[in-house]
Amino acid sequence: MSATPNPAGDRALHSFRIPQVHQPLHNSIPPSLLPRFDPTYVQYYNAFNAGRLHTHEVPIEEYRRNPGKYAISYGRDPGPQIFRITEQKCPVAGGAEITIRIFEPAPKPDQKKRAVYVNFHGGGWVFGGLAFDHDFCKRLVDRLDGDLVAFDVDYRLAPEHRYPTAIDDCWAALNWIRNEKAAELSLDCDRFAVGGVSAGGHLSAVISHLCRDAHIPLRLQILTVPVCDLHSVFTPNGDFDRANCPYESYREMEFAPALPVARMEYFHRHFLGETRPAASDLDWKISPMLATNMADLAPALVHTAELDPLRDEGEAYARKLEEGGNRVEVVRVSGVPHTFPVMDGILKGAIQYNEKVLKVLQRELQER
Repeated sequence: MSATPNPAGDRALHSFRIPQVHQPLHNSIPPSLLPRFDPTYVQYYNAFNAGRLHTHEVPIEEYRRNPGKYAISYGRDPGPQIFRITEQKCPVAGGAEITIRIFEPAPKPDQKKRAVYVNFHGGGWVFGGLAFDHDFCKRLVDRLDGDLVAFDVDYRLAPEHRYPTAIDDCWAALNWIRNEKAAELSLDCDRFAVGGVSAGGHLSAVISHLCRDAHIPLRLQILTVPVCDLHSVFTPNGDFDRANCPYESYREMEFAPALPVARMEYFHRHFLGETRPAASDLDWKISPMLATNMADLAPALVHTAELDPLRDEGEAYARKLEEGGNRVEVVRVSGVPHTFPVMDGILKGAIQYNEKVLKVLQRELQER
């Protein structure tokens, strides 16, 4: 074998090697946040979410055509079997109808009027539907010992139906349940609760104000990771106002995996339009933090998530409720993202959340 000749030309080029470059997967958990998350959540997120598009990164027209191509769902514990689940149509503004799913326990021989829980699903007013809290509603009905009927409201979504449609639909649904379904379903109109997650928490907060103003009794508002203040966080055009945002969690969690701030910007624009409606006395319906009358509201159970941009505004709204003289319980769930409530099949924090909601519902909805 002949000897290898000395390399001719530029020695640096002879020794050149293509460098290895490793980029993080799209939508991966930022390294600075990784140690703070429940390891079980990290395991599932890395398996099913990291490297994929968030739904807000898909044009809404394409998502509406083929939601199954982009939606990701895991971690929900199947709810128990209950006696009856049906759907009925509720009339809303403009001659339209929305679907209300009704969850009933088995009737008792000496049936008394039953308490009511009205659920408003999450999804940024853009996504979500009756599948979102189906198992949660079953669980509530099962555990309230035959004394609760749950209603899940399929309000119309933005951007096809922008603000205030979702609020108007939820308000119409609550009044339809009270006025049209109470006798049929043996409901106690003095024992109502409302609740929801994220955008559903926002809707629940607004409906609680409307109930107070209309002198409709409400026993409890369950506000879970609620959106409470779009005005202070975003410019009128829906851009994150990083410098002036009063909630540090928005800066701390700007790139949090489940709800990055870019996703909230997307929701702002789809819910409110490219430009937020001009300032008015009704701004509190967009941002309940702006409500000037916080007195005489229903008792509130507020859950926030440690690793959620919405954490600080949810806790600030709870303080404002308390300052208004209302009874409030606040629970911050550690180690979890914004979406934790729908992961009660895998996350300890979500299981504890379910138990807390059940305990408070049982206490607040008992006959007096």
